[in-house]
Amino acid sequence: MGAAAATVPLWQNRVLAQLPAPADHNPEEEKIALGRLLFFDVNLSKNRTQSCATCHDPARAFSDGRSNAGKGMVSLGDDGTSFGNRNTPTAMYAKYAPDFHFNQKTGQYVGGQFLDGRANDLAAQSGQPPLNPVEMNMPSVGSIIERLKNNQYYLDNFRTVYGDTVWDSEETAYEAMMQSLAAFERTSQFAPFNSKYDKYLRGEYELTVLEDLGRTLFFSNQNVNCSVCHKLRAEDAPFETFSNYEYHNIGVPRNEDVVALNKLAQDFADHGLLENPLVSDEAMKGKFKVPTLRNIAITGPYMHNGVFKDLRTVVLFYDKFNNPERSVNPETGQVWAEAEVPETVNLKDLRANVLSDRKVDALVAFMKLLTDEQYEHLLEAEEAGK
Repeated sequence: MGAAAATVPLWQNRVLAQLPAPADHNPEEEKIALGRLLFFDVNLSKNRTQSCATCHDPARAFSDGRSNAGKGMVSLGDDGTSFGNRNTPTAMYAKYAPDFHFNQKTGQYVGGQFLDGRANDLAAQSGQPPLNPVEMNMPSVGSIIERLKNNQYYLDNFRTVYGDTVWDSEETAYEAMMQSLAAFERTSQFAPFNSKYDKYLRGEYELTVLEDLGRTLFFSNQNVNCSVCHKLRAEDAPFETFSNYEYHNIGVPRNEDVVALNKLAQDFADHGLLENPLVSDEAMKGKFKVPTLRNIAITGPYMHNGVFKDLRTVVLFYDKFNNPERSVNPETGQVWAEAEVPETVNLKDLRANVLSDRKVDALVAFMKLLTDEQYEHLLEAEEAGK
């Protein structure tokens, strides 16, 4: 193997120049610096075409906005031909998900990372995509460690942060990589809380009439049941992430485009939480983690399989459980398709009052309020394109 400095691509040198210099070996700051570089490092993928930021683009609220055959519904892998069968969730506010566990009191699984909670926490989550054959496609942990060792910055700073023995085994080096990525994802860049809604709570923004109606509807158990799953704190409390991190089946239909794209069997069904190796209860089949609604207006397509393109369609989908007049999916012009896993649909929490068109628009307006300041231009561009 050649000299490490010669193997560091020029783009990495540019990233290194932008890294803040750790002050007196502050371990947490140095972990963050490592994690930031790792997050944008295409050398963690087999063909050096993909980094974490490829599917979690910071310019799009850390979601995948690429234009390819996946159309944002699902993500294209490093090999240029493979796709996943689940929508890539935003990485923003992910640090607030508790570790994966079963709540004995409520009888609900809670927390974890990925849509099925199969990673206990952020560190565990970060270690899976590099090894996933339809994502970054690296053949082994050892091959990833060899890539890391080709970078003198990693060699030196892993030792500084994690000790002189960090490179003694693949396991300790890989754990250091995962902990560094998690440290970066816990920074305020991933959770700025600077949306118009946050400004409203601080008295810095006045809601429009439609936005205020949407806020009232959202938090009211007398109208719709949004807050049953999408609220963790008291109404209008600061730092709300708009998810209780539980798992529910809300009757989402199968995405036939994804089935065709991946050449899946015609009877394919994503069993969600039941595919988590820690879960064996058949009653969990078809349940997915409640997502954050932060930046929801600019991180479509929606649902676990990207089956809905527009946020308004999502609200209409919820309303169709209670409103006979909502029988047609506006995106297809056809009757709403059946649930992918019909036997565990949570009809109890889907029960709500019928929504008028104005109330639908109000809920959409409220959710647009949850767009962080640096992404508001994406909303404006979307409105201009309509």
